[in-house]
Amino acid sequence: MKIIAEIKTDMKEKFGLPRQSGLVPGLKGRIVFKKEYRDENALRGLDGFSHIWVIWRFDGFDGESWSPTVRPPRLGGNKRIGVFATRSPNRPNPIGLSLLKLDKIEHGELFVSGVDMRDGTAIYDIKPYLKITDCRPDAKDGFAEFTAQNSVKVVFECETDALSDEELETLTQTLEEDPHPSYKSESDREYGMIYKNHNVKFYVKEKTVIVKSIQNV
Repeated sequence: MKIIAEIKTDMKEKFGLPRQSGLVPGLKGRIVFKKEYRDENALRGLDGFSHIWVIWRFDGFDGESWSPTVRPPRLGGNKRIGVFATRSPNRPNPIGLSLLKLDKIEHGELFVSGVDMRDGTAIYDIKPYLKITDCRPDAKDGFAEFTAQNSVKVVFECETDALSDEELETLTQTLEEDPHPSYKSESDREYGMIYKNHNVKFYVKEKTVIVKSIQNV
């Protein structure tokens, strides 16, 4: 498997990333091809598609220590499910799959949104999304169908002047997905999440994410 590109995003760490692509439309990325694959002929015709499948590598996993069962966040992180019934990164081959909106193609780079990858993630392949075959309205979502997580409320107890209106909206959308570990009960425990060049500190209480500070890093 050859790495053909990497993605540039505003999320520098794993913590805080949306659990699935498309959950936070405001999270944008830029796919930059490696020199040997930086050929605009390879992108010919791709601008006719609105969405793309991106196949990428889970950082920090080598497949050697995979487990046949994992604890999905949707089930509170306490119930074990077979790894092949989940999208857990801890699998025999650490491969991720994301459906991203293709915003534009410029100078041989792909500008996308709805990202669920951290900055610098390695990309193996890109394929166009086809609604005539890839969309199945009659499909079942298994355990995820009954455990869909509702968005939580976000309250800022600090100044937000360091962020533009667009950045603040994207950060709010990200926090609405409640990034704190679901297997931990809500408490006053403080969490820190790196968004762009800011360390966002927050805690979760009564289904509300309360932001205490936004500091430059």
